[in-house]
This record gives sequence, C-alpha cells and structure tokens, in this order.
Amino acid sequence: MFAALGDETRLSLLGHLSGGPPQSISRLAEGSQLTRQAITKHLRVLEGAGVVQSVRVGRESLFAFKPEPFKELQSYLKRVSGQWDDALARLRSLVEDQ
Repeated sequence: MFAALGDETRLSLLGHLSGGPPQSISRLAEGSQLTRQAITKHLRVLEGAGVVQSVRVGRESLFAFKPEPFKELQSYLKRVSGQWDDALARLRSLVEDQ
C-alpha cells in the first residue's frame, strides 16, 4: 500500500475519489494533463493495493474509494508507534540513570 500511495499522481487520484461518489476515468481525466491511459494505469495500481474498487457500468468502469484498508493500516501504525514509544522510553531511562 505504501508503494501505491508513494506516487503523487495516485495520491491525487485517491483524493478525488475519497470525497464523493465513484467516478469514471473520463471524469478523473477532466482538467488533468494525464491521458486516460495513464490514469487507468494509476487506478489499477491503487486497485491492486486494495484502496479503490472498480465497477463496470455499461462501457465504463467507475472507480470508488475503499476506506477499509486505511483503517487496518492505521491500526498497524498505531501498534508500531507504541513499540517505538516504549523503546524510546527505555532508552531515555537508561541514559538518565547514568
């Protein structure tokens, strides 16, 4: 997921999708300098990471934001943060005791 979100274009696309209803590639391409093919490529990477979902409607694919993976990621980062806090507290205690 971090690799998928590490790209500025994909992060921007995700921002557009997270604020509203599912959108087509054509809609996401409006006002962008990217081609529809480039946007499709980025959306497929995001879909592979599990943060967007595509649904076929007629001849178009609509892409929607999926918040669930971010909740899992938030939980993981909270756990890692707690581990670092504990490690730093032990280090501080060791340094201050000398």
